[in-house]
Amino acid sequence: MENWKIVGFSFLFFLIGLSGCRDEEVLNAKLALTAEATTGEGAIWHPERNTLFWVDIEGCKLYEYAPERNNCREWNFDRMVSTVVPESDSTVVVALQDRIVRLNLYTNERTRIASIPDEHGKLRCNDGKCDPAGRLWIGTMGFGAPEGAASLYCVFPDGKVEEKLKGVTISNGLVWSPRKRFMYYNDTPTNCIARYRYDNLKGDILFDGIAVNIPEGTGSPDGMAIDAEGNLWVAQWGGFGVYCYNPYTGELLTRIEVPAPNVASCAFGGPDLEWLYITTARAGLTDEQLEEYPLSGSVFACKPGVQGVKSNYFGKRN
Repeated sequence: MENWKIVGFSFLFFLIGLSGCRDEEVLNAKLALTAEATTGEGAIWHPERNTLFWVDIEGCKLYEYAPERNNCREWNFDRMVSTVVPESDSTVVVALQDRIVRLNLYTNERTRIASIPDEHGKLRCNDGKCDPAGRLWIGTMGFGAPEGAASLYCVFPDGKVEEKLKGVTISNGLVWSPRKRFMYYNDTPTNCIARYRYDNLKGDILFDGIAVNIPEGTGSPDGMAIDAEGNLWVAQWGGFGVYCYNPYTGELLTRIEVPAPNVASCAFGGPDLEWLYITTARAGLTDEQLEEYPLSGSVFACKPGVQGVKSNYFGKRN
């Protein structure tokens, strides 16, 4: 009888092992908005306006896309623009090349909130998001991406700026876990997603290991979103898609295929946060690649079967 128990348990563990080795789910994104962005970045859903904000970095433009009305507004700036976050129903906060500004969406008034060190024009702001306490985390990168030349900063609502990480190369995706225990972050050339313990009261972080190693041959990690279950959705530059990972096991769960090589950012949106909006880039592509992938630079969407989490506002406890 004991031998039969051993055989039974062994078979059970074998089945569990097989279930853990399943292939990832593969979905396809559909075209949401035709555009020719050089680097479409910074996707974020504005909960009050029910619109998707995103930017074209080199094009120095901010966009607001309203899916229900199928129209898109734009604002021009005199320098590169890399990040946008909601502040109110009428204002957003925008990261320009070397500063953080407030934009009134109705009057077009722009006011400076903080300056970001740019090493006399050698660096620029890149990706960023607000944490659950309403602080804006904004990273930088050097022109030409020199190794270790950039930083990750935290901008407080009163305009104070704190350097949180130094020695960064290309600061990119940022998200916070639903229970506010962890911050996930990627420095693109490291090809991994780092996990940090996060203190919501003070805004302190402490490195807690690598959550995900990006599979070889799937591109490099860029912008990132998190769903209500705590899984990470990573836009992968050169990887033709968005990849979903379990941050506790590192397992690849889902892949959303996009008909553009350079996928730059993603954000959950829609009334129930059930759509994943995806921005792409034309930058870095040859004429032959642009001919093969003419929709590069457009915005895509997919309904992956999970809900996202509400975007954090600047200056508000979320």
